[in-house]
Amino acid sequence: MFTNTKAFSGFAVDDIERAKDFYHRTLGLRVTEEFGLLTLHIAGGTEILVYSKPDHTPAGFTVLNFPVEDVERAVDELTSRGVRFERYEQFEQDEKGIFREAGPPIAWFTDPAGNVLSVLQAAGPHNAP
Repeated sequence: MFTNTKAFSGFAVDDIERAKDFYHRTLGLRVTEEFGLLTLHIAGGTEILVYSKPDHTPAGFTVLNFPVEDVERAVDELTSRGVRFERYEQFEQDEKGIFREAGPPIAWFTDPAGNVLSVLQAAGPHNAP
C-alpha cells in the first residue's frame, strides 16, 4: 500500500509566521505556505511539513538534522545569523558548542518554537578516517 507513495515528516510549532521567517531567512531554506501549513523544501527533494499547534511542547529530541561538509564553518555561519547553539551537560562540547566525542561532530540549536535541530559533519571522501 505504501510502496508507491512519497512519505514525509512533520513537526509542530507555536507560531507559523515566526517559523516561516526562521526557516527561510535564518536558515535559507525554500519555504512554501498553503492552507496555513508550511512546507520546508530540503535538498534532494525532501519536503517537511510544519504545522501550528497552540499548545505546542517541543520534543525532547532532535527533529531535524542538517548534514554539512564542514560543521565548524556551518556553526560560524549560523552564529553570524543570530543562531545560539545549545549546551547539554551530558556532552562535552567545545567553545562553539560542537560535540566531537562519538559519531560525527554535531552541534544543536533550536527554532523559535524550541524544536531541536542540528548540523553535523557529513561523511564523505574528504572526511574518511
